[in-house]
Amino acid sequence: MSVPSPLRRVLAALALGLMLQAAPAAGAPIPDLGPVAAQPPASALPAGWSRRGVFMEVLVRAYQDSDGDGIGDLNGLTSRLDYLQSLGITGLWLMPVFESEDRDHGYAVKNYRAIEPDYGTLADFDRLLAEAHQRGIAVIVDYVMNHAAAAHPLFEGAYDSRKSPYTDWFIWSEDKPSGWNTFSGEPWREGNQRWYYAVFDTGMPDFNLRNPKVVDFHLDNLRFWLNRGVDGFRFDAVGVLFENSAAGWENQPENHQLLKRVQDLLASYGEKYMVCESPSDPAPFASPDSCGSAFAFGLQKHILSSAKLGRLRDDVLYSLRKMPVPRMATFLANHDHFAGARRARQFDGDEKGYRAAVATLLTLPGLPFLYYGEEIGLGQSQPVSNADQSLRGPMSWSSEPNAGFTTAAKPFRANVANWQTANVAAQEKDPASLLNWYRGLIALRNAEPALSQGNFTALSQRDQPVFAFLREHEGSRLLVLINYARQPAQHALPASFKAADWTVAFPQGAASPFVAAKAGTPVARVQLGAQQVIVLKAR
Repeated sequence: MSVPSPLRRVLAALALGLMLQAAPAAGAPIPDLGPVAAQPPASALPAGWSRRGVFMEVLVRAYQDSDGDGIGDLNGLTSRLDYLQSLGITGLWLMPVFESEDRDHGYAVKNYRAIEPDYGTLADFDRLLAEAHQRGIAVIVDYVMNHAAAAHPLFEGAYDSRKSPYTDWFIWSEDKPSGWNTFSGEPWREGNQRWYYAVFDTGMPDFNLRNPKVVDFHLDNLRFWLNRGVDGFRFDAVGVLFENSAAGWENQPENHQLLKRVQDLLASYGEKYMVCESPSDPAPFASPDSCGSAFAFGLQKHILSSAKLGRLRDDVLYSLRKMPVPRMATFLANHDHFAGARRARQFDGDEKGYRAAVATLLTLPGLPFLYYGEEIGLGQSQPVSNADQSLRGPMSWSSEPNAGFTTAAKPFRANVANWQTANVAAQEKDPASLLNWYRGLIALRNAEPALSQGNFTALSQRDQPVFAFLREHEGSRLLVLINYARQPAQHALPASFKAADWTVAFPQGAASPFVAAKAGTPVARVQLGAQQVIVLKAR
């Protein structure tokens, strides 16, 4: 979830005021709020799918346009499932696909049981699910419990009248509370002679999750999608679900209690997966008594920093020690600017460094998530001055007009600057391309349970150029060697490591890195080329 700028907050406030003043007293039709009974469908996915594999985060709006209107849609995504399968992707995280007010990222939801009209219909969504499942690809969808759109009919009614039956679905104060300051600044917004709480933006009022009716509403919405065959959810902004005071508006105990209820609901449907976003303090949300899994914020920056600096940052080792990484979702980039720029921009032409970072992600513990386009080095959309939107440009499929994303004269957002070279068609033809580097690493991870489920043992210390570590699972052993330095480097391993005991697993055709150790030294030695990656498997 992105944090708005002060200017955007002012503009949003003005727009909201005009919109609500113009709204008819009766308000828009109330969406379906009826209870939903659990009807668990049979799963088409293999047992254990949620503990292994590789996910891809996709903004449907930016992936593939199927009808020529310049906007990506569900049918367009369905048409690209064969590509995702060929890449080795086993799960999709769809950024919000529900009907929204923002017409961009989707986090300002207007109707939790309807598909965004720009994207298609429920029938299109059902077809996407069925086609993905036929290819062994799970589908989880983004869900926002914290807030709705200001244009949601429930909030519009509550805004217009204190007597609305939905007034206590949101958080109100007759007087402006003092002393509040969140990541978006002042969270109390003036509205119709009252103040309402909206931690992110004027246009996204927070739900009152202390109201049991609101919680039931969300649980029913989740059942609605689970009954259709959705494989799980990514929950947005879980650190701010509850607030207790001006000093206690984030990471409150009630957050975990609610998420445990949600986790229990998903468990009643069989094997499902939920993962939560809490950038400021992710580890507690990975607890079995909370969300059960959370994105490993912080780790991604330390990996990228190591690859750019040419040495292993101690923060990587610290994160792997202190965070329950095997239960966490790992990543290097996503749709929010605070998570980092597109990696092609961060590495500024240093593709070997880029590849070293990717290899780290795909060989460490955790469930890795990629961000659409990173496998081809997709750049940022223009203008890059809009930090979030620049990360959400159209996917580049070919060197044809508009990069093969749309047949429209103009896509919803400008193409990325490097689309003529960073596109799928160009890289498919090159065995040494970044795309095929990803494909090889993903294939290795999918084939080796030691990478997806195994124990982790570090064989390096801070500031060393080579990150060496062991992954082990049920008798299978993999030795990962990543040289972050821009020059060749040697690394010492315990003397028990013998060249004859290991064979190269990745990349194909690479020579064994073992070299003769100095006489009298009780160690084994490996030598790697500049920014080289080698994965060895025990014979």
